[in-house]
Amino acid sequence: MLSIRSLFKKKKSDSGIRFVELAETDSTNRYCLEELREMADGATPSPRMVVVTTEYQSAGKGQGTNRWESERGKNLLFSILCHPVWVPITAQFVISECVALAIRDALSTYSDGFSIKWPNDIYWHDRKICGILIENRLSGGHIKDCIIGIGLDVNQQEFLSDAPNPVSLFQILGHEVERKPLLEDIIHRFDLYLQALENGDYGSIATAYASYLYRSGGFYPYRDGSGDFEAAIVEVEDDGHLILRDREGCIRSYAFKEVEFVVGA
Repeated sequence: MLSIRSLFKKKKSDSGIRFVELAETDSTNRYCLEELREMADGATPSPRMVVVTTEYQSAGKGQGTNRWESERGKNLLFSILCHPVWVPITAQFVISECVALAIRDALSTYSDGFSIKWPNDIYWHDRKICGILIENRLSGGHIKDCIIGIGLDVNQQEFLSDAPNPVSLFQILGHEVERKPLLEDIIHRFDLYLQALENGDYGSIATAYASYLYRSGGFYPYRDGSGDFEAAIVEVEDDGHLILRDREGCIRSYAFKEVEFVVGA
């Protein structure tokens, strides 16, 4: 088993990663789906990873019906297409952990205060800087293909939508950040986490993810179908369920979208 610490000391070639740069598209995730179809037809070769970036996304979306606000040419809007076929269906949440860790790690080279809000939003203190949408295609009990859509607020100075708590690196640092080196750092880190998975190091990834969880200590307000309550995070299970302990000592288990973090209460 290869530890995360030793893995990140190694220099790994990024050969086999293809970058596609688009001026505008409706959705980088949809573009990746088209790439998959062409690979299946043999029209294009199949690299181990494809990274599709765009300056503007006309139909970008978040989870459910949410839309992602992004000023043209200011942020990082990209999707990653990869094929972690060694990951079993029962452990597919580990992909979410890997990409969230890669982004949090890269952002933490610019400032302190970044954490991972379950399941995979990236927060700076109580404000959201990055959203992630993952679509897995499954086959034979394992992941066949994985498309990861990412919206990361980099140089946007003002947000006009009714999103409750957005923030950008520009707002945190007070100056613009070069987007390409940040993107390359995220992809390199994610690639290394995938290498750790391939070597079976699931435990170190889960431990790192837990250590950077937003609200990882103490009681905070939440809301579920029964109303508001206060609870502390106990753990995130291997299948992605969030385990909370409320003020009465009762253990509550939630799948994604079954509980809401009440922020700014």
